[in-house]
Amino acid sequence: MSRTYQTTAIVLKGMPFQEADRLVTLLSPEYGLIRAVVPGARKQKSRLRGRCELFVINELLIAKGRSLDKITQANTLESYPRLSKDLGKLAAAQYLAELVLHLALDDQPQVELYELLNEHLRRLETMSLAESLYGYLAQAVFHLLAIAGIGPQVHCCCLTQEALTPDFNDPNWCVGFSFDAGGLVDLGIKNRDQDSLNPVILPVINYKLKAPELTLLQHLSQSCLPHPGKILPESILDSNFTVPWLEVEHLLRNYTQYHLGRSFRSVTLIDSLPEADF
Repeated sequence: MSRTYQTTAIVLKGMPFQEADRLVTLLSPEYGLIRAVVPGARKQKSRLRGRCELFVINELLIAKGRSLDKITQANTLESYPRLSKDLGKLAAAQYLAELVLHLALDDQPQVELYELLNEHLRRLETMSLAESLYGYLAQAVFHLLAIAGIGPQVHCCCLTQEALTPDFNDPNWCVGFSFDAGGLVDLGIKNRDQDSLNPVILPVINYKLKAPELTLLQHLSQSCLPHPGKILPESILDSNFTVPWLEVEHLLRNYTQYHLGRSFRSVTLIDSLPEADF
């Protein structure tokens, strides 16, 4: 069996290792997560120094080791230099990388996850200042959760499987969102079944969504981020209306942390940034 292998991979995480090396965690479409040492990468004149930075994609030659593999050759194919020039975009990209680290598997092909991560990194890098970074981040998280098999149910009630449609005519209308149930819950069930011999017991409701939030959430499955003006009624799009991308992003973030059983360190930076950066 060969002691070396070749693969394309993106750097998701890196840290100093021993005196002059660097330990990186990579995502490869063929091999999933790979943890490998980059010898001498912290030396000023090392040819591998810049090739093991965050979000750099390389064609790699890797030598198998007993505990850790070792990168012996790296040829850079692509990188995302504009992410590091915008603190908001960089924070969002680091959050996506942290999420992927918890979703990806070792020694398993991860082609779809690899391609989806790179697609959303490209979108983050090229988005304009007029667009909502929270919206881009919400859709990226939604897509990543979906291919991992833990995406929330956002079109039907998790208890009745009946379709839920936003009602913009009733200002008091809302729908529940339950982490335990895995998505939307029709809050009207309890009133309809109060005379039943077997009334429905509602799960814990973590969020109550009004029509605009639900509309945005239901359109995240599209291939591209929808423009609010095309999916929300003109009657609410006045000068006082703020598109609630922040609320949608927070909902998906907390849902993700709940189901993965961990908090994400990178969101601390996101929350510390001025709202203008997002």
